[in-house]
Amino acid sequence: MTEPVVGIDIGGTKTAAALVGPGARVLDRREAPTPARGGPAAVLDTAAGLAADLLAAAGPGPVGVGTAGTVDPATGAIRYATDSLPGWAGTPVADELAARLGRPVRVTNDVAAAALGECWAGAGRGRGHVLLAAVGTGLGGAIVNDGRGEGGARGAAGQLGHLPAPGAHRLRCGCGRYGHLEAIASGTGLAAAYALTGGDPVTGREVARRAAAGDATARQVVDRAGAALGAALAGLVALLDPDAVVVAGGAAATLLPAATAAYRAELPGGWAHVPLLPAALGADAVVVGAARLATAPIHHDGGTST
Repeated sequence: MTEPVVGIDIGGTKTAAALVGPGARVLDRREAPTPARGGPAAVLDTAAGLAADLLAAAGPGPVGVGTAGTVDPATGAIRYATDSLPGWAGTPVADELAARLGRPVRVTNDVAAAALGECWAGAGRGRGHVLLAAVGTGLGGAIVNDGRGEGGARGAAGQLGHLPAPGAHRLRCGCGRYGHLEAIASGTGLAAAYALTGGDPVTGREVARRAAAGDATARQVVDRAGAALGAALAGLVALLDPDAVVVAGGAAATLLPAATAAYRAELPGGWAHVPLLPAALGADAVVVGAARLATAPIHHDGGTST
């Protein structure tokens, strides 16, 4: 990258756009609440408005987008989305934003964008094969292979939140089923498990705060969630053979101590050297990764290089 590029992050609660320069430096950033209840057109208008303020300082190339939902890698349209963005499924994000901004737009899932960002300039820098777990309100994942995002057959590879998880059989996943890893190792999972264990109804963030303050029930919930996450990641290392595992998201710091202990205990000997790392880019990961997506070479199969 020789000229600044605009990267956009479209989430269920906030939308951000950033001007990203050489070396992944964020030169300028704009943010606004996502008008999710206003429908796809309102969400796209907000994203375009934030990005338009930055385009004058950017180079003439494409704009990159990391968005909630599963993205069709061939078209940049949304294949599947949760209720956090009502009506988002089926939205042709690339075409709609290109029409609003007057330049090409490349789109990927927000967790996949975060993985590209971390591999370009964060915890995964210099590593060709990385598994990223994003632990927030829900639990997402993404895979980077040989410096390229791996989308799978439908652009949904890496969704580790739907793996079966011990201890989650009474907890409901965001997909509607019970017993999945997201149902225990996420902000929503912490809140649900705390309530089932006898705690009062509070948010996952509050459960984390109470655990840090010495609440025994909250500590038990956090430790169980972290252990489930760490064990699952250890198994995925044996399956995917990455150079590193990166853990990102708002709940990452809360779960990492227990996750690291379980990860090390469960990791097969042949992969003992594979580290479990905290993400380094924080809230900038998606916009930085989206900027990288915009400038990376496109391969014949639709993949892009970091």
